[in-house]
Amino acid sequence: MPLSAPRPRPSHRRVTLDSQLLTYWEREASRLDALAAATPWGWIARGYARKAERARMMAARSADRETARGQPPQGAPEDGEPAA
Repeated sequence: MPLSAPRPRPSHRRVTLDSQLLTYWEREASRLDALAAATPWGWIARGYARKAERARMMAARSADRETARGQPPQGAPEDGEPAA
């Protein structure tokens, strides 16, 4: 049985629970958006869209906690870095 190549790891590491939750909820919202786009029935798509919106709200809550802690959420420019 051949061994698979190790998956590349991101250069940053999220160390607080809120930063890990932020990553999780962002991924979950993307997954639910993809499911909503792929389903042929509107009532199921609307359910997925509601769940995706809830996941984005949870990600925003974790991002707010990270900001209050003094650690900008991943992707936010830090002090001294020019905003793109």
